[in-house]
Amino acid sequence: MTKTKTAEKKPRKAEEKQKETLAYKVPKGTLIAIGGHENKGDEPEEGSSNADNLNFVKNEILERFVSELKGANPLVLVIPTASSIPEEVSKDYIEVFKKLKVKNIEVIDIRNREDTCKEEYLELLKKAAGIMFTGGDQLKLTAILGGTEFMRLLKERYYADSLVIAGTSAGAAAMSTQMIYQGNSGGEFIKGSVSITAGLELLNDAAIDTHFITRGRIVRMVQMIATNPSFIGIGLEEDTGIVVKNGKDIEVIGSGLVIFVDGRGSTHSNIYRVEEGVPISIRDLKVHLLGKGDTYTLEIF
Repeated sequence: MTKTKTAEKKPRKAEEKQKETLAYKVPKGTLIAIGGHENKGDEPEEGSSNADNLNFVKNEILERFVSELKGANPLVLVIPTASSIPEEVSKDYIEVFKKLKVKNIEVIDIRNREDTCKEEYLELLKKAAGIMFTGGDQLKLTAILGGTEFMRLLKERYYADSLVIAGTSAGAAAMSTQMIYQGNSGGEFIKGSVSITAGLELLNDAAIDTHFITRGRIVRMVQMIATNPSFIGIGLEEDTGIVVKNGKDIEVIGSGLVIFVDGRGSTHSNIYRVEEGVPISIRDLKVHLLGKGDTYTLEIF
């Protein structure tokens, strides 16, 4: 009994100490959060918004990921934990990265918390130049990786080294401090219709949502902002992403738009007064629509 309690306390203490240490540091690594369906070298699908989009460039986002990698023959890790079809998804990324001249690629096939303890995975993480979190279910990512030695080491490397961490769709949504993991389609203006939890906390004081314009997710982002206006909402459209350096300096890449929702100057919200099932209201939000090449700086408190 005593041994079990001791074993449980050690990781918690290590994680708490790491949080205290990293809270005052500027990360040396780079984050690339992608809104999903990033182009992998094919023409835009017929009828998609990119068919007539002059901003569309084949492979633009994944080429940017590769260009950020440091070192000779950099090691890229594909982590398909969020996906329900990890083998298929991993194969797609292996193929596109090979086309982009990346020769050193490994799959970290973590499917449960036990897998995060595998020594071979930890050793690969220590050597990696870049990491790609695939799409799927962001709650799987936080539930499986949160509080593990694997996640502690990943954060340590992100702050201490020039590690590039990319994520698409669920892989992007899980990066921020706050994470939206569920919402009733079309009903997000109703209190209680959006589920929020802590993300992997790689991007502080922010919340990321994906497929943002295609799936009409502005209102569910607003509900999240209403619960705590100190967070900046970042809505990523498909084939669109952000490159984050120094933990706060953001550049928009890709063919679409990124929507920034700032509630810090909001003057009124009823979310703390109304019962669940009642529409929420909030006043005086600031919204920015930014495209390729535009920049934004997060104010980190």
